[in-house]
Amino acid sequence: MRRLLAGCCGLALLSLSAALNLKITQTPRFYGVKKGSNLGIMCVLNPRLQATVRWYRAESYDRDKLELNGERITLRESSLTRNAFLHIRNVQGNDSGVYFCNVDGTWGPGTQLVAMSTMDRSEAQYRSRMKEGLIIFQALLLAASIAAMLLRKRMRSEKDDSIYEEPEVDHIYEGLAIETCGGDLYEELSPYTQADGGDVAEAPWE
Repeated sequence: MRRLLAGCCGLALLSLSAALNLKITQTPRFYGVKKGSNLGIMCVLNPRLQATVRWYRAESYDRDKLELNGERITLRESSLTRNAFLHIRNVQGNDSGVYFCNVDGTWGPGTQLVAMSTMDRSEAQYRSRMKEGLIIFQALLLAASIAAMLLRKRMRSEKDDSIYEEPEVDHIYEGLAIETCGGDLYEELSPYTQADGGDVAEAPWE
């Protein structure tokens, strides 16, 4: 009887020691799959021990975890657990998230799953060309805007310079007094001319 009790106590101590030193790893740590695919996540325990493994899902690493269940999810484990498996069939978009295994209160590091939609190659190339064309158009529009701003600034500068420009014509007569003759400048010479073209008449002062 004593031996039986000692054995039970020894097993309990070993189980407690193993639980305290339990190390959990998950493989793979990241999954990127197409929608409709099947996948499996493995939870590895070290050391092997008799435990209950539960699987949880969260939107991200820092969000609340919800225990998994459903028709598309299969959980597998043995009595002395070494590896525990999570299988998901026909992956959907809302399956994306982080999956954790939990062994008697100890959490695994988590596996992130991203479910991606399939995309036609020609559609992807078309989107790529459209994006490149949009980038080129934006660059041309930016260059045209900068050129218009520089041209406008230059025209405004030239206009301001023309307002303050000094006149080119010098006033050479500035300060000079010009004398004018009173009356007519020339005397009437008609009385002193001969109609028949004879000798020229003498002036009165001669």
